[in-house]
Amino acid sequence: MRILVADDDPVSCRLLDRLLHKWGYEVIAARSGTEAWEVLQADHAPRIALLDWMMPGLEGLEICRRVRARSSQPYVYIVLLTANDKVGNLVEGLESGADDYLTKPFHPQELRARLRVGLRMLDLESGLVEARENLRFKASHDALTSIWNRGAIIELLERELSRSRRDGSSVGILLADIDHFKRVNDTWGHLVGDEVLRAVTGRLKREVRSYDAVGRYGGEEFLILLPGCDNAKLTAKAEQLVKIVERSSIETSAGPVPVTISIGGIASGDCPHAEVNSLLRAADTALYRAKISGRNRSEIAQASDLDVVSAGIGATALAPETVESPTSSK
Repeated sequence: MRILVADDDPVSCRLLDRLLHKWGYEVIAARSGTEAWEVLQADHAPRIALLDWMMPGLEGLEICRRVRARSSQPYVYIVLLTANDKVGNLVEGLESGADDYLTKPFHPQELRARLRVGLRMLDLESGLVEARENLRFKASHDALTSIWNRGAIIELLERELSRSRRDGSSVGILLADIDHFKRVNDTWGHLVGDEVLRAVTGRLKREVRSYDAVGRYGGEEFLILLPGCDNAKLTAKAEQLVKIVERSSIETSAGPVPVTISIGGIASGDCPHAEVNSLLRAADTALYRAKISGRNRSEIAQASDLDVVSAGIGATALAPETVESPTSSK
């Protein structure tokens, strides 16, 4: 653990440096409040700071206030050092954001004990941050595949559509579905089905850009968002994804499993005023066409497909009774 020691008294600095090194800490020294504040703003700044109350430049109290005014950086445990032991000063220091207060001259073992308290507080804070991030991840990601879940990917789609309307660009929207996935589960079992889902997820993610998004739309369906993609680029990407999944069988615990996908998509630039649900239904209609055309292929919806959707004629209504619907397990 690194510790910032900010004190303009060279004798006090040497004493603290010797003690802290003896106890296994790495010391970063600052001889003024201004220098101390610069250290605390740097990347990977110390998480514990011993600040003298009175220093050239910025006083210890002002550094406390500035540190507590930040919101994004990791928590810094601050101990104020002062020769003034009046109750009013103690209260002022703690209200300014200090975590602890030590009066000079101090006993070395008292300082060591207070630093141990600081370490426990930082461990607790790190645990809480980790737990919060885990909860945030679970709330927005699919538990099986670790990609965006349905709610999160649709929220991203709404955000990308708003941005594309502002700058006049297009968002590519793809609905990808694993062909005959029910057959995979029935033949090899659901655990192998889970392996197939994770493997297809990996292949899709590797073939998109870092700023694209892949989410699990439901069951064996994936929603893929491609900002900046017009109809031509979207068509090429959809065909590429189909070929990538088909190229080789997926190695599972039960052996190789051949897998293909069908894709339906639409470019928002072809219908810039369409709402999210209309675009998704149009992509689903295109997915259905890919299914009834033999699967293992892609279809891109046109603006005219939105007229079919708005008239209340969805993919299921268009389907002949002898053909599976696109959301069945194909």
